[in-house]
Amino acid sequence: MTARSHFHLEVASATDAGTIRSFNEDSIAADRDLGLLVLADGMGGYQAGDVASSIATGLVMDNLKRILTEMAPSAIRSAKLSPESIAIKSTIEKTNLAIYQTAQTDSKYTGMGTTIVLILFHHGLASIAHVGDSRLYRLRQGHLQLLTRDHSLLQEQVEMGLISSEDAKVSHNRNLVSRALGVEAEIRVDISEHNVQPNDIYLLCSDGLNDMVDDVDIELAMSELRNNLPLAANQLIQMANDNGGHDNVSVLIAKVRNGDNVKQGLMDRLFDWLKSLG
Repeated sequence: MTARSHFHLEVASATDAGTIRSFNEDSIAADRDLGLLVLADGMGGYQAGDVASSIATGLVMDNLKRILTEMAPSAIRSAKLSPESIAIKSTIEKTNLAIYQTAQTDSKYTGMGTTIVLILFHHGLASIAHVGDSRLYRLRQGHLQLLTRDHSLLQEQVEMGLISSEDAKVSHNRNLVSRALGVEAEIRVDISEHNVQPNDIYLLCSDGLNDMVDDVDIELAMSELRNNLPLAANQLIQMANDNGGHDNVSVLIAKVRNGDNVKQGLMDRLFDWLKSLG
């Protein structure tokens, strides 16, 4: 990582079209040195979703990299949000407008949009932002916690008591988002900040994972494979496909380490590799 944080990151990712879709509209990007991970799940006509998600990850990564590189490390924290979180919010809002304008000026992209979820590690904090129903989980001491709230019709119905959480899992409306980038000229971004601890593991995923795999199974897989992130990422994709693979599925995983346990992490991976050979 850079001087913005005393933590080091291990990062792994995987993405797949699933067993039914012929192309993949998800887009993922990560800059381990910057501590930034971004995932977008596109929607729209043929390949328009792919365009929307690619624009989202590309613009967010490029603009935040420039802004954060130029930002003074000693920037003063406001009462509510850090300068980093404010930069994230502004960047996503500008990205939304860019996608919206692209859809308005090219008929083949009419109606396209995308979710987005991202995390930035800085100064011992994790800034988390999202729009739509792509999710971010944290595994801490073996417990998986959802840190985002779905912007979806189903989530609103559950919160209003119109449908139970159990019924929501099998509803045909579970893919209807209530908020997405590119649909309107202005967008409301949910953003929060969380304290980071060594050995925290953060999972960003498109709904192709959590629609197909229960949280308890995600927790179990991540706990068992916490020392082998590439294997964990591929295992989550395989679990989604084994359960039907009805949608594109993408995951980004980041494990937080401080300077004292980086060497231990290398030993853990070496041990897992040797064990796999046996």
